[in-house]
Amino acid sequence: MIYYNEKGVGDVLLIPFNETDRDNRTHEAFGDIVKITDKTDGSVLGYNIFNASRHFSDLGNGQMRMDEEKLEELKKLFSDQNLNDNLDLDLEEKFVVGYVAEIQPHENADKLSVCQVDLGDQQVQIVCGAPNVDAGQKVVVAKVGAVMPGGMKIKDAKLRGTASSGMICSSKELHLSDGSEGKGILVLDDSYEVGAPFPV
Repeated sequence: MIYYNEKGVGDVLLIPFNETDRDNRTHEAFGDIVKITDKTDGSVLGYNIFNASRHFSDLGNGQMRMDEEKLEELKKLFSDQNLNDNLDLDLEEKFVVGYVAEIQPHENADKLSVCQVDLGDQQVQIVCGAPNVDAGQKVVVAKVGAVMPGGMKIKDAKLRGTASSGMICSSKELHLSDGSEGKGILVLDDSYEVGAPFPV
């Protein structure tokens, strides 16, 4: 995900990849591009693009996904500034509609369920602690690699010894205005198509 908020931050497009302590970051400028790297291992943590409205044709407000058009504009900017970094970015949709095909109780935790979730092009196993999760539901799934609106990155994990790939989301976790369902997940109606992107 990328971020743009002209009123709050200025004309700067933020492209974060990974997080680290502020003291462990270093910066290098290439024209309007500021490259942020990890002092320890030299890995790229992200880029800040200043004067972003000059370089990108369609900037919204807030969090948005990197699409093919923005990636091509970013590659052109990198080329113009002689910055030869690899921009082989994952553009796959990270928030999609899933279908809970099967649910089993977790062997080692009374309040956790092990769900088999159909994402249209694949099926994943997700451990979920929501009290209202059930088979037959259409839900919002944050896939591995997704960055939640609150900043948390979704990774493959093991919960009480059971593999989990992704997260079934609540309205609150998605920062939706109707996030009033307490601790439960957001259950979608049948009009949603399994595998379709869910706007976040």
